Amino acid sequence: MSFSILIVDDEATLAKNIARSLSKSGFVAKIAITAEEALDCLDEFEPDIVLLDFQLPGMTGLEALQRIQERNSNIKIIMMTGHGDVQLAVDAMKSGANDYVSKPVSLAELKLLIERTIGQRRLERELSHYRGKQALGDCLGHVVGDSVAIRQIRSAVHQYLNAENSITYGSPPAVLITGETGTGKELIAQAFHYDGRRAEKPFIEINCAAIPEQLIEAELFGYERGAFTDAKQRKIGLAESAHGGTLFLDEIGDMDLGLQSKLLTMLEAKRIRRVGGLKDIDVDVRVIAATNQNLGQLVSEKKFRADLLYRLSVINVNLPPLRERKQDSVLLSRHFLAEQCLRYGKRDLEFDDEAIEKIKQYSWPGNVRQLRNVIEHAVMLASGNTVDVQHLPLPEVEHEFQSTTLVVDEVPSKLEDAEIKLIQTALNQTAGNKSSAAKVLGVSRDTLRYRMKKYHLNLSHSI
Repeated sequence: MSFSILIVDDEATLAKNIARSLSKSGFVAKIAITAEEALDCLDEFEPDIVLLDFQLPGMTGLEALQRIQERNSNIKIIMMTGHGDVQLAVDAMKSGANDYVSKPVSLAELKLLIERTIGQRRLERELSHYRGKQALGDCLGHVVGDSVAIRQIRSAVHQYLNAENSITYGSPPAVLITGETGTGKELIAQAFHYDGRRAEKPFIEINCAAIPEQLIEAELFGYERGAFTDAKQRKIGLAESAHGGTLFLDEIGDMDLGLQSKLLTMLEAKRIRRVGGLKDIDVDVRVIAATNQNLGQLVSEKKFRADLLYRLSVINVNLPPLRERKQDSVLLSRHFLAEQCLRYGKRDLEFDDEAIEKIKQYSWPGNVRQLRNVIEHAVMLASGNTVDVQHLPLPEVEHEFQSTTLVVDEVPSKLEDAEIKLIQTALNQTAGNKSSAAKVLGVSRDTLRYRMKKYHLNLSHSI
């Protein structure tokens, strides 16, 4: 989505140069030479950001700032002030401006301010959308289950959050969430953030397995212009964008050892350095990591840093698989049934006894994620008022995938062909179930999906 910027300045040459530069960077730019003209076009143009000069003919920039905020408080405003007008900048910030830039304007500095402001705008939109979804209750309340394990987890997270309310300085401690794929690790991470003191700040997630190793450092820490061939502009990294909030590192076990060292530095020193940068940048982020792997084993195999593991696991939450809390499977099924009935506009759907028994007996290798997908599938298929066992796309219980050993008839000589052969064999052995195939291969589900996409293998198998 393109972001729109309204430039309000009576210096025509400067305004045109700014508009031309922003357009080349992918923004939609429009010029108004007076505050009155800017106010007239607000409704039609609907800018995300207004670059507002202070010295304007007629209405001043400060008056225009107040009028714009009265019309739409979501618009971000960057004031442009004459060199040395410090007091004007202070007054503008007190009146609600998001930032300011001094004239003569440096286009490079202006682009950096706009990029930072756009990040704030995007995060506010995401937060507003998330809060709308959570209007019926808090995140911890969405952790459905009545088993002893789930009740203990809810209680523990609640205690951690209460303890964090007493912190007098510094960031909250790091959290490590472990558990099989699909057990709800992201939901627990969201509970730590949105039910805690940082709820109004950014919650930014990065999947360490879904991004190639050569790109993840740039995504996490950002980069300076010229840091590599395609680095034509400075980019703010996700860690910097999460300043004041939470950085959620999913599939942390797949992170490269070299990057683990830089993450450890960020955790200990609260500083980062962009790729190609020469100076450190202070960041205040709460780090939450999640993995479905045994990090202790990875440490012994020298694939994960022991000091990073100790630093991440100040708080450790382990989510049990659904097969170990089967009493929750029916409760979750009814929860998802109500949720999907609302989504698809179906009323009064209920499970029959045979479907309930099937749900109880099945071991759910894909855990809660698989269960939710199965229930959505069932709701789409159901034509009457009953969801029966035929609507549940599950194999017979005795045919569930228990094998963790691959049997390959012939191993190709080329490494790439061998990898493709292993993936295809694992998928065939598990009837196309990617979660089970990933377990057989000893990798995460996201890593398997990345490899399948890389080799153009069919991604339409079940989860």
